[in-house]
Amino acid sequence: MAAEKEFRPYKVIYQPGHGEYEEKKSRFIASLVPARSEEEAAVFIDSVKKKYYDARHNCSAFVIGRNRELTRCSDDGEPGGTAGKPMLEVLLTAGVTNGAAVVTRYFGGTLLGTGGLVRAYTQALQAALEDAEIVLMRYGTEMTLHMDYTDVGKVQYILSGLPVQTLESRYTDKAEFDIRVPKEQEESVKKKLTEATCARTRITIKGSGYYMDRQA
Repeated sequence: MAAEKEFRPYKVIYQPGHGEYEEKKSRFIASLVPARSEEEAAVFIDSVKKKYYDARHNCSAFVIGRNRELTRCSDDGEPGGTAGKPMLEVLLTAGVTNGAAVVTRYFGGTLLGTGGLVRAYTQALQAALEDAEIVLMRYGTEMTLHMDYTDVGKVQYILSGLPVQTLESRYTDKAEFDIRVPKEQEESVKKKLTEATCARTRITIKGSGYYMDRQA
């Protein structure tokens, strides 16, 4: 179980997102960006506060770490629990990490009440989350396949039906494919390639680590 947890995939904010929501003439502007550390999140939050210096509130939330171990939120003057915490819940419910969000409020002159504030901050950030690009980080192994030309077609066919990424192909005296395989599929892929080519395909392990799976 520990190994499964160690190599568990996780989702990250890859490209920024923007969203807006309006209620009773109050305007809520949501900005969401990738952030890999508390320092990056703090710099982003400060930059938004400077950009929207004339706004009534710039509420924030961020989630950092593969296991979402670092979380922070701020109501920035709004009634306690009506802005930062609901924003943080949006990020946590979406299952994302390494992201920082600020929702800027321009007051429209009418009080929204607790429920109205929670709804507005939540809806604005939800819109930004839908606008952002989210990718899956998956733990995998990089390996090189060495084969004779007579096995190239067979190997390509096998790979086309497997959850692997082909990184590079080289053709010299033999053919070589650099591929990336999800950790949990590593042994299965080796077995299928070995059986399909009667052990003629030689497999060299190059390394392992997390990689971005944008097709997930």
